[in-house]
Amino acid sequence: ILRKTLRKRGVRVITGLGKYFRQVDKNRNGLLSQADFKEALKVFHLEIPETDFETLWLILDDSKSDKVDYGEFTRAIFGEMNEYRKAFVRKVSAYMKLDFNKSGSVPVVDIRKSYCAK
Repeated sequence: ILRKTLRKRGVRVITGLGKYFRQVDKNRNGLLSQADFKEALKVFHLEIPETDFETLWLILDDSKSDKVDYGEFTRAIFGEMNEYRKAFVRKVSAYMKLDFNKSGSVPVVDIRKSYCAK
């Protein structure tokens, strides 16, 4: 049910969820508790019946750590990336290396620390 709803609602909801997950993830480990995950779904109006949520949680928390990984969640919804998307992610990862504090922007000062045009 959730997969169908997310695909119907589109990329903005998925990217919005990603931003929300990163904000809630205070220790930056990429993991969310069940309560945080449930709250995120509620914030994005993706509420599902409790029994469906429990089933979804069991699928996503396959390691039984009581945490869910945002990457695992994305793969569960969209499946594995095709080669074009993988190539794009590899390019973007260079940007991620420049974004030291994970703010979503890279000041020129940080670029100068990592890049020399000589």
